[in-house]
Amino acid sequence: MKGIGVSSGIGIGTVLLVEEHSLDYTPKPVTDTAAEKKRFSEAVASFCENTQAQAETLRKTAGDKEAEIMLGHISIIQDPFLIGEIERLIDGGQCAEASLEAMCDMFIQIFSAAEDDVTKQRAADVRDVKSGVLSILLGIREVKLSDVPAGTIICVKELTPSMIAEINKENVVGILTETGSTTSHSAILARVLEIPAVMSVPDLMKTAKNEEKAVIDGSKGDVILSPDEAQLAVYAEKREKLLQERRELEKFRGKATVSADGTVYELVCNIGKPEDAAKALQFDGEGVGLFRTEFLFMDKTAVPSEEEQFNEYKKAAMILKGKPLIIRTLDIGGDKDIPYLGLAKEENPFMGFRAIRYCLKNRDLFRIQLRAILRASAFGNVSIMFPLITCVEEVRKGKALVEELKAELSSEGIEYDKDIKVGIMTETAASGIIADYLAKEADFFSIGTNDLTGYTMAADRGNSDVSYLYSALQPSVLRMIRSIITAAGEQNIPVGMCGEAAADPMMIPLLISFGLTEFSVSAPSVLRVRKCIASWTKQRADEVAEKVMQLATEQEVREYLSSVT
Repeated sequence: MKGIGVSSGIGIGTVLLVEEHSLDYTPKPVTDTAAEKKRFSEAVASFCENTQAQAETLRKTAGDKEAEIMLGHISIIQDPFLIGEIERLIDGGQCAEASLEAMCDMFIQIFSAAEDDVTKQRAADVRDVKSGVLSILLGIREVKLSDVPAGTIICVKELTPSMIAEINKENVVGILTETGSTTSHSAILARVLEIPAVMSVPDLMKTAKNEEKAVIDGSKGDVILSPDEAQLAVYAEKREKLLQERRELEKFRGKATVSADGTVYELVCNIGKPEDAAKALQFDGEGVGLFRTEFLFMDKTAVPSEEEQFNEYKKAAMILKGKPLIIRTLDIGGDKDIPYLGLAKEENPFMGFRAIRYCLKNRDLFRIQLRAILRASAFGNVSIMFPLITCVEEVRKGKALVEELKAELSSEGIEYDKDIKVGIMTETAASGIIADYLAKEADFFSIGTNDLTGYTMAADRGNSDVSYLYSALQPSVLRMIRSIITAAGEQNIPVGMCGEAAADPMMIPLLISFGLTEFSVSAPSVLRVRKCIASWTKQRADEVAEKVMQLATEQEVREYLSSVT
C-alpha cells in the first residue's frame, strides 16, 4: 500500500486498529436552558482539564512548542465568541450537543475552504475539539493509546493531536492513517516523537487486520501488510542502517560546521515561533537564519501590538544568547492569508500584493513590526530581513523606514542595536538578475529556494500538472542561485540559503562550490547537514559543480548528483 510519508524511519510491528466511537446522537429540545448551559460549561471544563494534562505530557516527551498545540485546543473552546454563540443556540432551545456541533462545523467549513495548509490545519484542530467535548457530553470515553503493548503499529482513520498526546513512544513503532498530510499537527508531533508515520493510506481501516504484522517506511510512504520473511529481513536491515546513521550523526553534535578542507560555515535553523529557538539549540543549530513572523499574526484575531511583537522577538533573542537571529518581516499573501488584514481576493496572489509590497503600502503596520524588532535587537544578535524583493527601490524604502525608526527610538531614549544588519530574501527571478545591484544595498542575502524555483520555472508547486518542473536542480534555477551567490561574494556580504534545498545532500556540494556561507535548515536536519558538509572539499565540490553546470536537463543533473553524493 502507498501513502504519504510524514515521519521518517522504518517501523516493524503488530497492527492495532483503533476504531473511533460513534458520536451519533438524537437532538432533543431543551426547556431548562440554564441547566443545559451548566451541562455544557461542565463538559468544557472537563475537556480543558484533560487537554491541560495532555499538554503537560507532551511538554515532557516532546517539548514546549508541541505542548502549545494542545493548549491551542483549550484556546479554541474558550473563545468568547464561540462560547457565546453556543450558549445563544442553547437559549434558543437547542441541546448542548447540537449547539456545539453547529458552531464547530461552521468554523470547520470556513477553515477547510482556505487555500493554505496552515489555515486548513485549524479545521482539523476544531474537529478534534468538537469530538472531545462531544464525547464528554455523550458520556463516551475517548480512545486512549497510552497502554498499547510494545511493538504496536497504530492504524486509525484520523490521528488527532489529542490521541497522539497519549502515545507512549517506547511502545509505538509506527503510525498509519487514512487521512492527514505532512503539515498536520499530528504529523509534526510524530516527527518530534521520532515515530515513523505514513498518512493518507487509502482504505487502510478496511484492509488492515488486527494483530497482523506490518512494515512501514515513513520516508517513502510504503506500507506492507503481512510481510513475508524476505521482506521482514530487508526492512530489518534498513532499520538497523538508519539507527546506525543516527548514532553516527551524534558524533557531529557540539562540533563546528567545517568542510573536509577546513572552511567554516554557519549552520542555523528556520523557526516560526520564539519557542522554536530553543528547539534549534536542542538540535545543535548555531542560531536562527529565518524567523517567519507571519505565524505570530496568524495566531491572533487582530494585528499584534508593538509590545506583543517586541516580547516575542526579545524572547527568541534571549533564548539564543547572542547567537544570530534573522527576523523576516511579515510575509503574507500567496498561500498565506490572515483574514483580519483584509487582503483582497486576487486572480494570481503569488504575483500580487504580498510580502514587502503589502508592508510598504501598509506603513503603520510595518512601523509597528520594525520598531518591535529594533527594540528586541538590544537583547541579542538580531538582523532584519525583507522578503520577496524584486527591485532596488523596495530595499531603499525599507532601509529608509528603519533609519527613521532608529532616530525615533533614539529620541525616546529606547535602546536598540545601532549597527543592526538589514538583509533581503533573494527569492524571485528579478532579484537574481539584479543581484549585483542588490548586493550594494543589502547587508546580506538569504536565498529562498522554494519561491525562487517557482518564480524562475513559472511553476506552482501545488499544481500536479506542472510539478515535474518544480525542482531546484533545474539548470535555470542552479544558474540563478550561482549568480546570486557570486554577486554577494563580489560585494563581500554573507549569503545564506533558507529554502528546502539547503538541506539536500545533492545540493550541498554545489552550494559549497558556488560560495554559500550560511545554511539555514529545519532543526532536525542540522546534524545531517553538518555531516554532509564535512565530507566535501572545495576542490571536489568544484569538480562536481563544473560537470553539473554543463548538463542541460534536470534529469541529467539529478542522475549525475545521485551517482556522486
